[in-house]
Amino acid sequence: MNNLKNLVFLDIETVSGSPTFETLEPAMQELWEKKSTFLRREDDIPLDKLYFDKAAIYSEFGKIICISVGILYHDKEDQLNIRIKAIRSDDEKELLEEFVALMHDKMDEDKIQLCGHNAKEFDFPYICRRMLINGIALPPYLQLSGKKPWEIKHLDTMEMWKFGDYKSFTSLALLTEVFNIPSPKDDIDGSDVNRVYYHEEGLERIAEYCNRDVLATAQVYLKIQGLELIEEDKVQFVE
Repeated sequence: MNNLKNLVFLDIETVSGSPTFETLEPAMQELWEKKSTFLRREDDIPLDKLYFDKAAIYSEFGKIICISVGILYHDKEDQLNIRIKAIRSDDEKELLEEFVALMHDKMDEDKIQLCGHNAKEFDFPYICRRMLINGIALPPYLQLSGKKPWEIKHLDTMEMWKFGDYKSFTSLALLTEVFNIPSPKDDIDGSDVNRVYYHEEGLERIAEYCNRDVLATAQVYLKIQGLELIEEDKVQFVE
C-alpha cells in the first residue's frame, strides 16, 4: 500500500480567463472561435455563452482560482487525521507560487504522491500548463518529461475505481453516494463555479466547495484501499 504520509490529495477550481467573450483580446477571440467549433452542437449557440460555459475547462482559455490540498497524518492516539487548506486568489501566478511554496515547506518534494479524482485527465495537466504559461518551473512531483510510467507518482481515484474497465466515467458524487460518504455537492458543483466567481464574487464559497471535494476524494481513496474513513472530528480546515 502507498505511504500515506507522502500522499497529497488535490483538487482545483477553474474559471474562464476573462469574465466575458467580449473582454478577450481579439486574437484570443478568434482562437476561441476555432477551438470551440466542435463544441457547437447547435449553430445558434452564441459564442459568448459558449465561452462563459466552457472556457474554464481549457487551460489555454481558463485560469485556476483555487487549489485545495489535503495531507494525512496520525495523531498521538494513532488516529488518522487530515489537514486541508484552500489556496485561493484572483491572481493565478500568486496562487501557483503559494502552492509550490507550501509543498516545498511541508513535504519531501521527491516523495510526494499526488492524488485526485479524474486528476490525471484534468487537474494535474491543467496545473502544469498554467504554471508554464505563468513562467513557473514545474516542481519534481509535476515533472513528467523523461519519466517511465511507473516513475510517475500520480494517483487517480476514478482510475482506481475502474479496475481496468475503461467504458465509463464515474463521478466523485456517485462514489460518495455508493460508499455512504457525505457528498461535496451540497451547495454548488463545477458547473456553477464560473457564475459564482464572476457574478457573485464568491471565491470563498468556491474555496469551501473545493475543500469538500478534497475531503471526499481522500475518503474514497481510503475506502478503495479498504481502510477506515476519517472521523468528522479528525478533519481540520486551515487557513
